[in-house]
Amino acid sequence: MTDKFSNLFKGFFDSEKVAGLLLLFCTVISLAIANSSFGSGYAHFMHHKIDLSFIHSSLNYSVEHWVNDGLMAIFFLMVGLEVEREIYVGELSDFKKAILPVAAALGGMLIPSLIHFLFNKGTPSQAGFAIPMATDIAFALGVLALAGNKIPTAVKVFLAALAIIDDIGAIMVIAFFYTKTISFIYLLVAFGIFALLLIFNRIHIKNLLFYLLPGILMWYCFLQSGVHATLSGVLLAFAIPFHSNDKKNVSLRLQQFLHKPVAFIIIPVFALVNTAIELPGNFIESLVNTNSIGIIAGLFLGKVAGIVLFPYLLIKTGKATLQEGINLKLLTGIGFLGGIGFTMSMFISNLAFSDSTLIATSKLSILIGSALSAVTGLLILKKSAGPIR
Repeated sequence: MTDKFSNLFKGFFDSEKVAGLLLLFCTVISLAIANSSFGSGYAHFMHHKIDLSFIHSSLNYSVEHWVNDGLMAIFFLMVGLEVEREIYVGELSDFKKAILPVAAALGGMLIPSLIHFLFNKGTPSQAGFAIPMATDIAFALGVLALAGNKIPTAVKVFLAALAIIDDIGAIMVIAFFYTKTISFIYLLVAFGIFALLLIFNRIHIKNLLFYLLPGILMWYCFLQSGVHATLSGVLLAFAIPFHSNDKKNVSLRLQQFLHKPVAFIIIPVFALVNTAIELPGNFIESLVNTNSIGIIAGLFLGKVAGIVLFPYLLIKTGKATLQEGINLKLLTGIGFLGGIGFTMSMFISNLAFSDSTLIATSKLSILIGSALSAVTGLLILKKSAGPIR
């Protein structure tokens, strides 16, 4: 059983390496097209309506909307399944193992958010406080792979656990802070479906169709409720049963099935849609504002401060010890890689603001903060890595 999950993590890490490079490629392509003569046509396509009103009259959304509310729900289903696995058999299954990644994730969410809030308190850009709080697991593990095979496995596992935890934190923030209007009827129906799925779990129904078909209806109810539809993906993941017997483990089978479509289709498509940023003529001036400074400082400085400081305090007070294979230098490198925000940060930018200029400068700031964090983290890890452990 242990070998099964070790192989799963190895496969996960290997796929994320390539996925991270593909994500970078899609980002460069999207930026290039947006700033070429094809830019206006590209933007027009992203806002083109895909009309599914023959299914229901309300299903008439733009390409961008379908990607961010539809495809990303599958991404969050994947994240939820990863968290479920970690809780049952991974780094979060044992309190002593879980306490440091959890502390690092909490620090990595709170301090960047606080930095942005302090810069933007009382301004229209205050709503972007959550933009620098999340870590992009695909990019972070992709950059980590560039550090070479001398990086201890414990570093890779710690970073993956940390990123998964703060993705969940970001989802909760989206649910509580970025929901503007709520239809309580649809919300009640959505949670009613979730309760039904939990009953299916308790009575040991293993057929995935009994979860996926109601899950689609739950997604639709969240879409209509005003609470972001991607939350349905996480709730569906937690309802799907996780079993210690491999043959009965439908959660594990679904996770394995989703890895490649999510890594090689959904996230790259998300990048193509959300990084089509037209660079302003006054590029530098557009970034010298409190929102941009808060995002860049939050990702580049706040992330590493929180990810290192919170575990360090636990270690110093004797409440935890670093996993074998990790030292403070490597933890610092992990902290900088945690500052690669990208997917979730871009996602939150779309929810936080309605002004297109503010969204564009936020995304540029995310790219800059993430790039600074990636390069710094990579240099530290390459310098700190010793023999393979």
